[in-house]
Formats: sequence, structure tokens, C-alpha cells
Amino acid sequence: MPKKLEHIGIAVKDLEQAEALFSRLLQTKPYKREVVESEGVTTSFFLLGDVKFELLAATNPESPIAKFIEKRGEGIHHLAFESENIEQELSERKAQDIQLIHETPKDGADNKRIAFLHPKSTGGVLWELCEEKKTDKK
Repeated sequence: MPKKLEHIGIAVKDLEQAEALFSRLLQTKPYKREVVESEGVTTSFFLLGDVKFELLAATNPESPIAKFIEKRGEGIHHLAFESENIEQELSERKAQDIQLIHETPKDGADNKRIAFLHPKSTGGVLWELCEEKKTDKK
């Protein structure tokens, strides 16, 4: 079961311009910029209260974000929900006949493990499940 809305993902063409705009709109600076090679994106995160905004810019023309912008233009790409046990949640969603984009979690930005649910099964909205990566404490 989703724990809370973790962030809102927004697809952008130009990360520099989008950061400047969001800095003005939210009256704060991004707290992190990160490249996620597996997704072909550079991300930039803003925090407003308890909600994060993740700007996503494509690093190559074949990335999912580049294809999204080509089809739909810039704008909201996904809603991300915090999960306490992402594997269990994926299993439960699959049992509910929710179409999974990822059968198993993968590394994402902001120290998260992520997996996506297909918008065909979620009312037209791309859902991301994310879970904080666990660190070994020795």
C-alpha cells in the first residue's frame, strides 16, 4: 500500500530553463541534481514542504522522457508513491491485474529503488513506486 506521495515527476526539454522557472515559482533552489543512466535522464529535485518535485530532462533521444516529450510535450510525467516494501507491493499490484512496467525494482534517483505501473492500468496516470535504498550498517 502506498505510504504517501513522494514526488511529482515533470518532463522538461531544457533543465537549466526549468530549474530557473521552478526556482522562481517555488522560491527555492533545487537541492540535488543527478544523472540516472539506466533511464537516460538528468533529474533535478526541489522540496516544498513535504512534497518533492523532480524535473526530468532526457540525456539521449531514445530515453523514455525524450519519447514522452515528443508525444505529449513537457509537463507532468508521473506521480511517485513511497512504498515500505516495493517487492511486496509489485506482487500485490500484479495479483490485482495492474500492468507493471517493471517486474522488479531498479535503481533510481535520490537514493531510491523504483518501479513503474503502466498508465493503461492506473487511469491514464503513470505511477512510480519508490523505496529508500537500505544501507548496510556494520
